[in-house]
Amino acid sequence: MNLKLVRKYRKETYTIGKLYVDGVYFCDVIEDKDRGLDDTMFLADIMVKKKYGETAIPYGTYKVEINYSPKYKKLMPQIMNVKGFGGIRIHSGNTAKDTLGCLIVGKNTKKGMVTESRATYSKLFALMKDEKDITIEITK
Repeated sequence: MNLKLVRKYRKETYTIGKLYVDGVYFCDVIEDKDRGLDDTMFLADIMVKKKYGETAIPYGTYKVEINYSPKYKKLMPQIMNVKGFGGIRIHSGNTAKDTLGCLIVGKNTKKGMVTESRATYSKLFALMKDEKDITIEITK
């Protein structure tokens, strides 16, 4: 399964993007502020620009694993090997304040947030849960 997140709207405190599953639009995503990080950067350079809890993960392609989240106490998708970030998940929420670098899925029907997030996340997780090979590409 191939996920692709195309970041569309870069605001002062959040970023809105479009998530595609195997080339087909699936939902919107809200994240923290895009600070222009890229997975080809050196870790030290990422850490200089990153603000904890206020920074979207670097552009790049990552493996996604379904594994147990101690925080949420259930199986969830985790984006693996993100330079300078740990425990990055795809989950539900409404605004960038509901995330520490994670991707929040839903519908961007209100400015600065996503709605219908729990239902959207449930549908996405149902598609992902039995997949063995999942990647996500994050682009502009």
